[in-house]
Amino acid sequence: MQLTILEDQEILDLIAQPDTVNQGFNLLVKKYQARLYQQVRRMVTDHDDTDDILQMVFIKAWKNMDSFRKESKLYTWLCRIAINESITHINNKKKRFFVSTDEVNTGAMGQADQAPQINGDYIQQKLLKALSLLPDKQRAVFNLKYFEEMPYEEIANITGTSVGALKASYHHAVQKIEKYLNAD
Repeated sequence: MQLTILEDQEILDLIAQPDTVNQGFNLLVKKYQARLYQQVRRMVTDHDDTDDILQMVFIKAWKNMDSFRKESKLYTWLCRIAINESITHINNKKKRFFVSTDEVNTGAMGQADQAPQINGDYIQQKLLKALSLLPDKQRAVFNLKYFEEMPYEEIANITGTSVGALKASYHHAVQKIEKYLNAD
């Protein structure tokens, strides 16, 4: 049986009805789980942490569905929750283990070498290592623009940052990544 992917409005209509709320939310999870997983994974690199964060994203979405004002796309709203949860997780990890940003980045770099979705491709490993060195928000902006190919206006809705600042952040991220990739 082939799963029909419903449009966001159809999913939201199901969620709005008490007798179909669970069905609607299950469809929302099925539609966006893989895409959000990749977004979170690029931020934290660890599979178990990614699963935990993704679970929190959907819990927060469930609890706050009534606050979704439909001023943005549903994925944009979910992505904002995912990025905020990822950054919170990273900051909590730094505090909990009394580690510096450099130590967290070094751990992420080591995980990039062992990530199962990486088949040993040297350039891909170097790119993930370079990404792990970016500040959290800059990494999020780069991921959304480069991997998700989102327009700056949509990224602005997710991050709450002006388009001009996003362009500058993306430009600086690209420069840092290029510098890292060329440093051999």
